[in-house]
Amino acid sequence: MFKKVLFPTDFSVYSQKIFHYIKEIPGIQEIILLHVVDATDHSIIGVSHNLELENAKILMEEKKEYLLHLGLKVQTLVNMLISGRQEGTISTNILETAKIENVSLIIIGARGKNLIHDLFLGSISSDVVRDAKTNVLIMRGYPMESPAGTPGEKTRPRIFSKLLLPLDFSRHAGDALSFVRGIQGIEEIILLHVVTDSGNKDEIDDTVNKSHTHLEEISKGLDGTGFLVTHHVRVGDPTEMILSVAEEDDVSLIAMSPHGKSWFEDSIIGSTAFAVANTAKKPVLIIRENKGVQP
Repeated sequence: MFKKVLFPTDFSVYSQKIFHYIKEIPGIQEIILLHVVDATDHSIIGVSHNLELENAKILMEEKKEYLLHLGLKVQTLVNMLISGRQEGTISTNILETAKIENVSLIIIGARGKNLIHDLFLGSISSDVVRDAKTNVLIMRGYPMESPAGTPGEKTRPRIFSKLLLPLDFSRHAGDALSFVRGIQGIEEIILLHVVTDSGNKDEIDDTVNKSHTHLEEISKGLDGTGFLVTHHVRVGDPTEMILSVAEEDDVSLIAMSPHGKSWFEDSIIGSTAFAVANTAKKPVLIIRENKGVQP
């Protein structure tokens, strides 16, 4: 599935925690660790970017050893953005690396060193989610795993064990469904369709009934896959309903296509998908129509 993965890390506390979940990525064989030193940022007086560069290389080697022990092939990259050169930004550096290396997944932290409010993605993460041409996993809501037997702590589920898959019955949503059914390790898939409130009760009721029928047909088509399939129909704002169901059913991951019925621009992420990625308290997988994914 995701054989070759890019993980940009800023070595923040939150970013460090993500290393504990990398082995859970289905099919992972190779990981590229990327750290970008922004030498164009002079906002912190007295900080030596060369010192940051050297420390990054040391940390990279430590993380490389950890990942090698997990049986993964590891490549480390430490890049520096320098004033006066046409090297772009940290986010463009990440996206360019993903393109050059032809990765099948980018893992991105929802928080970084400079993020003030953890409800929202940082600007770098937002840029990557919006502009990536391959699949993106936004990690949020997964704290460091507690030692076994810690009183009062429930065992966390694996990231890909219980998926919420919102469907608008578009072609893109169908592609996302086909993609998800091929992911190894899934135990349960929850299908969700959100009906927009038109203000006409009869019209809403009719659409809700048709949506239930459609989801039942889709569920039957997933028979034999080995995982439990349930479905919901909700009425209201798609983003709010997706976030609500994710919390109600305590899913381990929200997986969705960035495009829907109203989207025609492949390079721009859909507003609902971006809003979910930006505010969800769960990890979110943005599926880019199987692009870059090796079977």
